[in-house]
Amino acid sequence: MTDLFERLRGTARVLAERTGCERHDVCVVLGSGLGGYPDRIADKAAVPYRDLPGFPIPTAVGHAGTAYSAQMGDNRVLLLSGRAHAYEGHDPGAITFAVRTAVTAGCRAVVLTNAAGACGEGMAAGDLAVIADHVNLAGISALAGPNDERIGPRFTDMTDVYTPELRAKAHAAAARLGQTLREGVYFWFHGPMFETPAEIRLAQALGGSMVGMSTVPEATAARHMGAQVLGISLCTNLAAGISDLPLSHNEVIEAAAAAAERFSALFDELLPTL
Repeated sequence: MTDLFERLRGTARVLAERTGCERHDVCVVLGSGLGGYPDRIADKAAVPYRDLPGFPIPTAVGHAGTAYSAQMGDNRVLLLSGRAHAYEGHDPGAITFAVRTAVTAGCRAVVLTNAAGACGEGMAAGDLAVIADHVNLAGISALAGPNDERIGPRFTDMTDVYTPELRAKAHAAAARLGQTLREGVYFWFHGPMFETPAEIRLAQALGGSMVGMSTVPEATAARHMGAQVLGISLCTNLAAGISDLPLSHNEVIEAAAAAAERFSALFDELLPTL
């Protein structure tokens, strides 16, 4: 089998051919219920994941599995509508392949979005929150196994996984729109089951603000390759044990749809500035 470095280069070439764009500047991964954002962009090229070698096909509801290329200000933006998750049975290499391809294709910044449960003090369903840091409770490392120095270093500094300058730009864009962004620590659980109330109490005790089932492996892989990372969670529900309401994925999708216009306005303002 061709090594990862060559596979990434090959898929980046296919992406360039299919989009008509030799390189991209910014990659955006659109999480659960947020995949409709590209619909508001008139001039874009669309490429199904099935046409991009190595891209896993998402199976979760709300993850379309299509890549879009669009010009936004001075940036050529690659929008990835949908992602693969560990709970679907994918290994870390598959989960991170799309983001790694984007960085190989030139993306210097990676924006990762997700739908998350809110567990931080004062946080509520509907909040948009910048990820300041994360804790990996899934027991999976995106960098385990042999390392190829052509892709990134064996030991990656994770002091600033989520780039402070990009976080500041997100807050500034929100302020220009009259929006407020929360900020907190994201806890990654494997899923697909929602967290138990005891697990949420653990996250709260350790300083957690949001919980979810994605984002961390992609952020790790992007930092491994030297890209800057911005993470934004849409808090679609209060986490288990905080609210008396039962949790469901339908609730996640409905809450994401309700916040779509606010989220889209933020990205219209933010993405050209990265």
